[in-house]
Amino acid sequence: MFGYYILIGAIALVSWVVSNTLKRKFEKYSKIHLRNGMSGREIAEKMLADHGIYDVEVISTPGQLTDHYNPKNKTVNLSEAVYNQRNAAAAAVAAHECGHAVQHAQAYNWLQMRSTLVPVVSVSSGMSQWLIIGGLVLGGAAQMSLGWWVAGLGVVLMGFATLFSFITLPVEYDASNRALVWLKNKNMVSQQEYEGSQDALKWAARTYLVAAIGALANLLYWAFQVFGSRD
Repeated sequence: MFGYYILIGAIALVSWVVSNTLKRKFEKYSKIHLRNGMSGREIAEKMLADHGIYDVEVISTPGQLTDHYNPKNKTVNLSEAVYNQRNAAAAAVAAHECGHAVQHAQAYNWLQMRSTLVPVVSVSSGMSQWLIIGGLVLGGAAQMSLGWWVAGLGVVLMGFATLFSFITLPVEYDASNRALVWLKNKNMVSQQEYEGSQDALKWAARTYLVAAIGALANLLYWAFQVFGSRD
C-alpha cells in the first residue's frame, strides 16, 4: 500500500512538471510570430484543403488548451488564442488537430480503435473504481463471492480505460508527425518556427504518456487488491 502511494505520488509529480513545462513552452513559442502572418484558423483550413478535406469546419472554442477534433460533427475546435493568433504555438496546435481530421479521413486504424472504445470508456471510467471498492467491501464484510465478482468487473472496466489511454498514444504521436511533416514540406514555417512547433508538440505528447503510465499503475494496484487477495 505504501509503495503504491509513493508510485502514484511520483507519477502525479511528473504529470505536474510536464503540464507546467507544456504551458511554459506554449507561452514561449506564442511569442514567435509566423513570418507568413497566418492565424491558427488559416493554418488549419489550408492543411485540410491540402489534404483534400472540405467537409470539416474549423471553429473557435472557449478556454485554454481546449483544442480538439470532433469526429462526430467533423469540426476542428481551436481555443480562442490558437484560432486567432499568428505564432509558432498556434500553428503547431492547429496543424496537430487537423492531423486528427486527416487520420479520420484516411481511416487510420488506431483512431478507429479509440473511437470504438469511447462509448465503453465514457461509462467505465466513472464507475470502475467504485465497483472495485464496493465489491471488496461486500466481499470482506459478508464473505460472499458476489463481492469478488463485482470487484473483478470493476477491474475489467478499468482495464478498458487503461487500454484507451495507451491506444491514444499512437493517435497523438501520429497526428503530431503529420502536422510537422506538413508544416515543413509546405514551407509554412521558418526553421526557428518549426523547431518551436516541434518542441511544443513533443511536450504535449508527453502529457498523454504520463497519463497512460498513471492509468496502468492504478490498474495494476487494484488488480492485485482484487485477484491477489483471493485465497
